[in-house]
Amino acid sequence: MIKLVYSLHRRAELSREQFQRYWRETHAPLVRERSEVLGIRRYVQVHTLPEGASAALAASRAVEEDEYDGVAELWWDSLEALAAAAGTPAGQRAGAELLEDERRFIDLSRSPIFLAEEHVVVER
Repeated sequence: MIKLVYSLHRRAELSREQFQRYWRETHAPLVRERSEVLGIRRYVQVHTLPEGASAALAASRAVEEDEYDGVAELWWDSLEALAAAAGTPAGQRAGAELLEDERRFIDLSRSPIFLAEEHVVVER
């Protein structure tokens, strides 16, 4: 399985609550509707807790205080499956539509995105 990890910062004019509500109630259904054409096997939104909730953890590791507002995780069967879905006209259209919506609530320039391979260490 291939995983896309997207660490999200909200647009400056949005509160964390506004950002997370839009992401959950507006953007999530758009992803769900396009998941088949894009070959997405799983989509998870990780919403951060209110500001300051992770301060002690950050301080214990000397992390600068620049909290993310959430993390999106998407899975595909393989890189080939991702490329095949994204390479179709329908996949390209769906990807463009999702990116257009992301511009409404995500500060794209501050939101790192990358592909990775997941290795489960503990699973109960």
